[in-house]
Amino acid sequence: MPIDPAVAIGADLGTRTFSWDASDVLLYHLGIGAGSHPGDQVDPGALRWTLDGPGLQVLPSFGVVAPTFHETDPPPLDLPGCDIDLAQVVHGSQSITVHAPLPTAGSASVSTRISDVWDKGKAAVVWQEATASAADGEALWTTRSSIFVRGEGGWGGERGSSQSVELPDRAPDTETSYAVTPQQALLYRLCGDRNPLHADPDFAKAAGFPAPILHGLCSYGIVLRELTEQLLGGDATRVGGFSARFAGVVFPGETIGVRGWREDARVVASATIAGGERDGSPVLADCVVDLA
Repeated sequence: MPIDPAVAIGADLGTRTFSWDASDVLLYHLGIGAGSHPGDQVDPGALRWTLDGPGLQVLPSFGVVAPTFHETDPPPLDLPGCDIDLAQVVHGSQSITVHAPLPTAGSASVSTRISDVWDKGKAAVVWQEATASAADGEALWTTRSSIFVRGEGGWGGERGSSQSVELPDRAPDTETSYAVTPQQALLYRLCGDRNPLHADPDFAKAAGFPAPILHGLCSYGIVLRELTEQLLGGDATRVGGFSARFAGVVFPGETIGVRGWREDARVVASATIAGGERDGSPVLADCVVDLA
């Protein structure tokens, strides 16, 4: 069968060394919409995302993309025990935990393994865990992600757990939105994800979409940035981690609406399409910002 859990689960995907600098951080922040509001080019708070120098900070979600930031080929899917096609795959969920504020430049090594494979009947879910470490062995951040592989379930394996984040029964502490630009996916793909699903209309149609869709990790970064700006004073060092489930797609040109609630040691949130024919359609669910 295309996915063999006996081979896949626990498979070591190796260790790779990578580096980044302030230009990479700036490009990432621009790719997730930083500096897009009128006046941001002269606002000291907004310039913490977009101006290199001592005031530059790093949104923790950058750690998710840093290891592959300079890739120019579509993401490989040569996972042990997984004979799958890129057109079958969508991002299922993503989390990152940072162990200290991320520096604006540095180098690290990341070790990755397949931690689990779930059988959802009509699809499979493949989980990966990765830890990025500095040269002295100090852990910098840990990520956990899943991909949803359409058409590859049904072998009778474990369905896996499901833990939904309950949103408070009260008005949100912030309700904001971000208008995704028509070129947003074309810009964000320069952050190391050249999957043609996000740029090539013919590939997107073959995958079952009427047009290229925004990268899930771009939506992920947009939502974290909006929550950080609205509820954490724009201070990236207050973010200890961020997790979310990709609940729907975004097409460039649509608007993402974000609602967030402060809780004791975290922020919980949701993200949906705001306005247009798909108003209210889910984008991200089970969003949790853990405070540092």
